Amino acid sequence: MNANAANGGGVVVFFHLTRSAAASTLQAILPRALQAGWRVLLRGDETVLRDLDAKLWEGEASSFLPHGIAGGAQDDDQPILLGNRPSQGFDALALIGSTQLDMAEAAAMQRVWVLFDASDDGQVAAARTLWKTVSAAGLHAQYHSEESGKWALKTAANAPARP
Repeated sequence: MNANAANGGGVVVFFHLTRSAAASTLQAILPRALQAGWRVLLRGDETVLRDLDAKLWEGEASSFLPHGIAGGAQDDDQPILLGNRPSQGFDALALIGSTQLDMAEAAAMQRVWVLFDASDDGQVAAARTLWKTVSAAGLHAQYHSEESGKWALKTAANAPARP
């Protein structure tokens, strides 16, 4: 059990993509997750995951994010795994365009990121429904928007008490 599960659950962070693509947002988030020592599972439809895999291979060698596609012999060794599988053994979970999330699963994670495209009405509606579910479950939720050109926290629910 990770430390977050012991203290009541993780943080579910919603990213409303109005200017950036999911890949560029993840390229900003994932290095910090790896620095924290977290293993990350990225979920999305197969096309999104294949495209994301290609994007994660682009760029400078110094910014490479070690990852793999689920179904390989080294799945358990991947710091970042792209696939639609159970999150057991991972510390963080990113949902790209897909907002299926079990609240027990979310509570066991250090962090869950929900990335949804502002131009897709279905993704926006699903994210709103998930926000309500996460909030009602008592999990800490944050909503970030980039409408001003920079990521900014717009609202939060169930913030943990400060010591």
